[in-house]
Amino acid sequence: MIYTVTMNPSLDYIIDVANFTVGEINRTTSEKLFPGGKGINVSIVLHNLGIETKAFGFTAGFTGKEIKRLLKEKGIPSEFIEVEHGISRINVKLRSNEESEINGQGPSITQDNIHSLYKKLDQLTPDDMLVLAGSIPSTLPTSLYMDIMKYLKDKNIKIIVDATKDLLKNVLQFHPFMVKPNNHELGDIFGIKLNTKAEVIPYAKKLCKMGAQNVLISMAEQGAVLISADNKVYEAACPKGNLVNSVGAGDSMVAGFITGYLNTGSYMEALKTGLCAGTASACSEELATKEQVGNLIKTTNFNF
Repeated sequence: MIYTVTMNPSLDYIIDVANFTVGEINRTTSEKLFPGGKGINVSIVLHNLGIETKAFGFTAGFTGKEIKRLLKEKGIPSEFIEVEHGISRINVKLRSNEESEINGQGPSITQDNIHSLYKKLDQLTPDDMLVLAGSIPSTLPTSLYMDIMKYLKDKNIKIIVDATKDLLKNVLQFHPFMVKPNNHELGDIFGIKLNTKAEVIPYAKKLCKMGAQNVLISMAEQGAVLISADNKVYEAACPKGNLVNSVGAGDSMVAGFITGYLNTGSYMEALKTGLCAGTASACSEELATKEQVGNLIKTTNFNF
């Protein structure tokens, strides 16, 4: 089982407006509603690819109920902790001549809520994987992912962390199975701009030396770089496609990597599946499906 944790899930409301005008009444031409958050995205794509998954996290209010309903509708099991005060955030994405986003804050998570999450994590076994993905509410300590890894260290669970800055740096001492920053986030950790694969590789290797077993760096249209646990460097370009929506592409890459690794035990195949899953999501209004990923794997020639 692959468990995911999303600390601050969202209800993503995506609307299209023709010629949006500030200060005027504008009417939508289309609208979509999705359950959102990085861990949730990973669970959705894992489920689409036929991998057993369960989503953990925190929800609150009527929006939290809708997030859980939408996941249930998709057939994805979840065990969210209900937060007493506030509502799960609504993130509005307005698409017109330009794209604009308004992201909500989310509920106030208490230490009792965190304790409830730890109790849910007790059910994990060494055969399971855990994905810790995304930012955390400002009311929680930046050591939270590290604290979770410390709590689980005797279980020998493979843990994947998709986070930035201190959230990511703090976990390295507990040897996560994989970390997945993008090239800009990797650069932020070391206070440098990283634009090319040649620039990325030495800093990705530094994350390995700091404790990560595998380091996967997503680089948007440039593809990805993987420094694997057996100390090999893999570089690959993205499969070809027309960008429709970049939201969730990185999360889809994580889900694809997990799927490829579980199915083959090969880091190279994991990277291929990850790239195809990321591209499938980027070239679609919704997250990658098994058919889309399979077609890209068949039609893409990877040169490693």
